[in-house]
Amino acid sequence: MPHTASRTLPYGSWPSELTADLLVQGATGLTELRRDGERVHWLELRPSEGGRQVVVGALPEGGREELIPPDANARTRVHEYGGGSYLVVDGVVWFSGFQDQRLYRLDPGGEPRPITPEPPAPAALRYADLELTPDRRWLIAVRERHEGPSAEQVHNELVAIPADGAAAGDGGDGEVVVLADGHDFVASPRLAPDGRRLAYVVWDHPNMPWDDTTLLVARYLEVDGRPTLEVPVAVAGAPAVSESVMAPAWSPDGTLHLLADRTGWWNLYRYEPGAARWGDGTLHNLAEVAVDLGAPAWQLGLSLFGFLDDGRIAVIATDHAVMRPSVLDPERGTVEPLGLPFTACRSLLASGSTMTFIGGSPTHPDTVVEVEVPPRDRDPTQVAWRPIHVSRELPVDPDWLPEPEVISFPTSDGMTAHALFHRPRNPDVVGPDDERPPLIVTSHGGPTSHVPPRLDLGAAFWTSRGFAVVDVNYRGSTGFGRAYREALRGTWGVYDVDDCVAAARALAERGEVDPARTVIRGGSASGFTTLAALAFRDVFAAGASHFGVADLAALVRDTHRFESRYLDRLVGPYPQAEAVYRERSPIHHVEGLSCPVILLQGLLDRIVPPAQAEAMAAALDAKGIPYAHVTFADEDHGFRKAENQIRALEAELSFYGQVLGFEVADELTPVEVVGLER
Repeated sequence: MPHTASRTLPYGSWPSELTADLLVQGATGLTELRRDGERVHWLELRPSEGGRQVVVGALPEGGREELIPPDANARTRVHEYGGGSYLVVDGVVWFSGFQDQRLYRLDPGGEPRPITPEPPAPAALRYADLELTPDRRWLIAVRERHEGPSAEQVHNELVAIPADGAAAGDGGDGEVVVLADGHDFVASPRLAPDGRRLAYVVWDHPNMPWDDTTLLVARYLEVDGRPTLEVPVAVAGAPAVSESVMAPAWSPDGTLHLLADRTGWWNLYRYEPGAARWGDGTLHNLAEVAVDLGAPAWQLGLSLFGFLDDGRIAVIATDHAVMRPSVLDPERGTVEPLGLPFTACRSLLASGSTMTFIGGSPTHPDTVVEVEVPPRDRDPTQVAWRPIHVSRELPVDPDWLPEPEVISFPTSDGMTAHALFHRPRNPDVVGPDDERPPLIVTSHGGPTSHVPPRLDLGAAFWTSRGFAVVDVNYRGSTGFGRAYREALRGTWGVYDVDDCVAAARALAERGEVDPARTVIRGGSASGFTTLAALAFRDVFAAGASHFGVADLAALVRDTHRFESRYLDRLVGPYPQAEAVYRERSPIHHVEGLSCPVILLQGLLDRIVPPAQAEAMAAALDAKGIPYAHVTFADEDHGFRKAENQIRALEAELSFYGQVLGFEVADELTPVEVVGLER
């Protein structure tokens, strides 16, 4: 029998079972699936343990076990965003230690021991994206060398490391052999099954990995016991073709496969070497489809497809931001989604006829899922799946969770943008008939990223209190093809803002929300979109910036190596386009601000330094605009610790209650809003 709400209360003041405490309680993040024989492993991010990342393995009889000791944290800082932090082969674990960034080896029953040298300065030598040679003697990895504090003093290279640490001695001082350098960035080293060829991806500034990259292949050999590479050949990508090449992988028979977006979509290709010269080969698109089989490489160690034993290939197909586990059939040139309830998938593996991935949906928490893929002649929609591990239990009944609606709406320059719309939902309360709910407009960071339909307890926190929420996949988002992604070239701070405004107006015109109580929030790049929308548009009643960019020029000067030229594409080359940077930076246009703002910032942030929030707070104070400035001394880019996540969420709720004028039902300590008249 359907549940009927028993009370009518003003929107925003609804009491909710989904407290900030409950939101993070027992929450874990799942990333980086790896397989060691028949055993599956993953990384588990634990906010309750200060954001520690733990290597976890599935047990044959069910359940899981931790593979590293309680004082270890398997997290690399290469590119600052990390990825590719560990490897497990024959029960041996290699991982990057977060504190010193050295590589550690952990044998079964033993203790972790360093196998790379002590860096000249803390965390100055960082390792990621590990690959073991077939003879088990060498690890191949991406190394990031920091020779000083500036982005120009950071260098990426491909290196080989003795896998057993024997040459390193007790102190881990063995030689690390440089295999390849000379490019600004290198990623995805992958050895052929026979160990004779190494494929890897390179790119140079001002490109990012979703712009123009090159796939190189070189013969791998050892000379006098030392590994080396012959001169590599380019098999895909720049300069021959302007495309994003990524995620090279060798099939069991030694055939090279890769993802490339030369058709406008990341499709899967097979490389066939030339008869006379290996590099004079051809690429074959195995299924030309208008969906993305790739994803933006913000992190290293991506695993996006896997080979099944009948010649088909397991993939993740992203169509209009919906990410479904699918099967590519090279014989038929098709990509078919499996009949599974998952719409937000990542980190996929395949072995035999089994597909394993991390998947979620609006009603399923992130789960390590195993699927037996049906044969070609069976209906692909009739598939059973088995959960290996669920990231968390649902903290509330599903009746508290919003059901996102995929919407599209007109935006500037005659184009269309996309979003996920979440209506208020609380099984015990409804809003007054003569009142429309306040709207929270939010958008993803990156900005090269997207929001898929997934279990979003953050959105449910707001919708269960009577807010509507819209997640905007503005122009520049992935999952809609290269043309949509590149629409943000030169227009960051314009198109993303236009699309957030257009989403709010479209929902107001539909009568879904109250346009007078519409707020905007976001973090990192989305924090910039938030601040820009507040400075350059008169649409929002308040805003919340989580570690957001206020000064684009300061970001270019201060940010880390990986993103130090990112804005060349999004805004323009610096300093040549300095006038554009100033024109789009909210810090230089505080005269346009007219509504309250809350700023939340980690003081250890290297990506968006805390000086950005400090400057914004000073500007708001000087103009007399109400604001709150909440800092976290022990956080960097993003809030990883449970207690800080709770504090940030409650501060934002308190802020909205004060500036929008409703009584917060939660018992919490009010955040101080400087300059707000009581």
